[in-house]
Amino acid sequence: MGRHQRSGSLSVTSSATPSSDATELDFAAAADVGCPFGRVDALGPVELRETAYEIFFMSCRSSSGGNTAGAAEVSSPVAGPRGGGGFGASRVKKALGLKARRLSSSSSSLAASAAMVAQPMMVRTLSQTSGPASPGRGRRPMTSAEIMRQQMRVTEQSDARLRRTLMRAVVGQVGRRPDTIVLPLELLRQLKPAEFADGEEYHQWQFRQVKLLEAGLILHPSLPLDRLNSAVLRFREVMRATEIRAIDTAKSSDAMRTLTSAVHALAWRSGVGSGGGDACHWADGYPLNVLLYASLLAAIFDHRDCTVVLDEVDELLDLIRKTWPTLGVTRPVHNVCLAWAFFQQYVVTGQVEPELAAAALAVLADVAADARGTRDAVYGKALLGALGAMQEWSEKRLLDYHDSYEKGIGGAPTEGMEILLSISLAAGKIIADRDAAADADAADNFAGDRVDYYIRCSMKNAFTKILESGMGDGDGEPGVVLTQLARDTEELAVVERRSFSPVLRRWHPAPVAVAAVTLHGCYGVVLRQYLGKVTILTEELVRVLQSASRMEKAMAQMTAEDAADCRDDRAKAIVGDMEPYEVDSVVMGLLKVWMDDRFKITMDCLARAKETESWIPKSKDEPFAGSAMEMMKLAKYTVDEFSEIPASAKDEVVQDLVDGLEAIFQEYISFVASCGAKQNYLPPLPPLTRCNQDSGFFKLWRKAVLPSCQAPEGGPRGVGVGGSHHVPRPSISRGTQRLYVRLNTLEYVLTHLHAIDKSLVAAPAPRFDGARAAAKSAIARVAEVAAFRLVFLDSRHSFYHGLYVRGVADTRIRLALRALKQNLTFLVSVLADRAQPVAVREVMRASFEAFLMVLLAGGGDRSFARGDHAMVEEDFRSLRRAFCTCGEGLVPEEVVAREAEAAERVVELMARPTDALIDAFGVATSESIVAAVGRGGDDGDGGYGGVTPVPPTSRRWDAADANTILRVLCHRDDEAASQFLKRTFQLAKRR
Repeated sequence: MGRHQRSGSLSVTSSATPSSDATELDFAAAADVGCPFGRVDALGPVELRETAYEIFFMSCRSSSGGNTAGAAEVSSPVAGPRGGGGFGASRVKKALGLKARRLSSSSSSLAASAAMVAQPMMVRTLSQTSGPASPGRGRRPMTSAEIMRQQMRVTEQSDARLRRTLMRAVVGQVGRRPDTIVLPLELLRQLKPAEFADGEEYHQWQFRQVKLLEAGLILHPSLPLDRLNSAVLRFREVMRATEIRAIDTAKSSDAMRTLTSAVHALAWRSGVGSGGGDACHWADGYPLNVLLYASLLAAIFDHRDCTVVLDEVDELLDLIRKTWPTLGVTRPVHNVCLAWAFFQQYVVTGQVEPELAAAALAVLADVAADARGTRDAVYGKALLGALGAMQEWSEKRLLDYHDSYEKGIGGAPTEGMEILLSISLAAGKIIADRDAAADADAADNFAGDRVDYYIRCSMKNAFTKILESGMGDGDGEPGVVLTQLARDTEELAVVERRSFSPVLRRWHPAPVAVAAVTLHGCYGVVLRQYLGKVTILTEELVRVLQSASRMEKAMAQMTAEDAADCRDDRAKAIVGDMEPYEVDSVVMGLLKVWMDDRFKITMDCLARAKETESWIPKSKDEPFAGSAMEMMKLAKYTVDEFSEIPASAKDEVVQDLVDGLEAIFQEYISFVASCGAKQNYLPPLPPLTRCNQDSGFFKLWRKAVLPSCQAPEGGPRGVGVGGSHHVPRPSISRGTQRLYVRLNTLEYVLTHLHAIDKSLVAAPAPRFDGARAAAKSAIARVAEVAAFRLVFLDSRHSFYHGLYVRGVADTRIRLALRALKQNLTFLVSVLADRAQPVAVREVMRASFEAFLMVLLAGGGDRSFARGDHAMVEEDFRSLRRAFCTCGEGLVPEEVVAREAEAAERVVELMARPTDALIDAFGVATSESIVAAVGRGGDDGDGGYGGVTPVPPTSRRWDAADANTILRVLCHRDDEAASQFLKRTFQLAKRR
């Protein structure tokens, strides 16, 4: 028998085990259309389905309204089969336009009997029997609960176990509402290992219940939850134990008491929108609740014939509705989930049953009404997820409907296309209307605008396939390919007008015109590419132009006829979108050749520069690279020659010229700026230690012998740091000088970009914005790298390696300042005027950074007492004053003050007593310490072996930063600081 002749109902003789076809269908569904509601990582589809059935069963147990027959109530969620309505028409199916699948008893009883004899596994109706026959009595019909069990693939063993468990759980609690029961907790209490096949099965079942509680109460709660809540921590302990082995669930078990108290504390929380305190919240958080509800709705489709909606859908939905309080589902959410269920079923069954899509559309009408008045957050997520997925899946096919529907899918070539158009536009319209910012005109024109977009995209894709096919046939010359392409494009427009435009006209006033204009534009792109490579006029070029002209006239005629039959002004405006082809092939071709030649010459200059540039200035008056002068001369000559071309031709390609030159400029700027990074010159941070409190005699001995036995490594020209009599010379190395040549080169390029821009009379100013921005960015970067190299490499002996090494009083900043001033004088003398401010400013920043690293990361050779603060503060003021007086206002005083603020705050820390520093450190690290203690203190200490972790550093020193304060304490030479560091972090003493 055919698929649509089968019944939509089930009998108890059917197996609850899913068939292989159903399983394959599930895999196909997952691959073709994903779930739009998100996912719960801890629970898979099977676990969600089993949980959904358990909630369904629990919710339906109260349908008898307090019937004292507790066992009967729990054993079956409904009292019996549909009374007297076994062959009545389904109200839901009628409302959704779904046909009844059941054969009538009056006309088909003989046929049904014959079919049952011929095929025992054939689907049977509710009027057929399910148990063994007895004399004079037929077998009982299936109840809706039994149908639900089979549809959700629950075994009779699991179902019976669930009945017994709930019967034990509700003894003495008749009338208790399901939404006041935490079902997984009740199941854990009642079910024992003896009711399972083996201990492993019980362990897996128990851990699933715990994972479900975690998902509903902690991972996806309906009310906001602090993850550090004590109940959460208690629950996590039990969960970790359950993951290893099954826990004892007896009432006297400590684990069960802990779990029960934690679950009750989390489930019975109240909050805004919680509905008060008379219901618990364990399965009503998004997306868990929607995923569970979607699993229930999937049961309305016959799992043996997935295109069929069961005739018992009314009863099933009535029973499913009883889960709403537990899952926190409202009617708007139900409508969204039901629409998605029908759409997903239509997709995964191969789009062979249009009724499923029609049902989805019918439900979307209710969704549209709900969306206008519902602003619930969960509903908004479910709505946007489901409708967005519908629209996305549909549009993926509609954007290339020629390929998707030319051969037909599930019926006539355009039947499936019309269905997807309706769904995509309905879903998209709901989303657009929900956006409060959308104006009325945009909402009114939504369908027309989207269909316009579909037509244009599909025509472009179809045109691309024709073009690729023509290019792949034989060794055709480009002219031959374009001539044939013009004929194929015209034929494609005819097919579009005959086959697809009648369907599209339902939503768009002029679909033929849109298609013709799009094809005309696509061919124009290919034609212009071809003309750009032609240097002389040939017969082949003439044939191409003639074919293009014929095709253009045909497209124009289709567009005009379609727009003339339409009264919509938007349709008539489409005619103006068809731009005539520009075929001035000789001039345009010559221009292209000329531009390409000029670009090649300039690129050759760039290639030579990359191979030979040594960054040695041409002269004192021209302190920049010679490659920059050569390149800018070539660019200026190109622009001047371009300006002499007749204006009628050059206006169309001026932007091409600008883009080509700008790309070369940007590549050259990138080459000049490729000089490393400042991090290459920053010294690594030494390990943190605490000062060694030596005796007075030992300190005097070290002071006496240090100059002779611990001379600083390799000072420049053999001069030690302590030689205050020495007058330093500029210590700028050749590598640093080359960096400043690069800086001059970038300023030279930037200046000449302005001059070249002004030479483009035909082009509206400004041009070369990208190159100018790249040059400015490169100037700042190169200046920064040069400054850090100057300070941390060239001046390291007098600054970072020498300052305060033997104590503050003996190694003040005077010598480092002399070297710095000499370097600044030399720097200003070799830099171009426009490059001097940025270069000096970056040297200032690098110097401040070096000064702070001396104080905070100076290693084991530096220590500071509180009394050293005045000298350090005076040294820093001297350093700051050096930049205020450098040149003639190269760095404004307000800029110096702003850059020095952070360093001054750090220097001020040195004046504080040790106790105050410890208190400040505690305030700065209180949150991180509390978090570490909450984790049990086993997260490590940043590599220093202490109980408390060392605060991390970003090397952005600040007086409020915990790591900065800690470093001040590490360099504080007193017993209190040493004892604090030993007690808190177990830092080692310096050697």
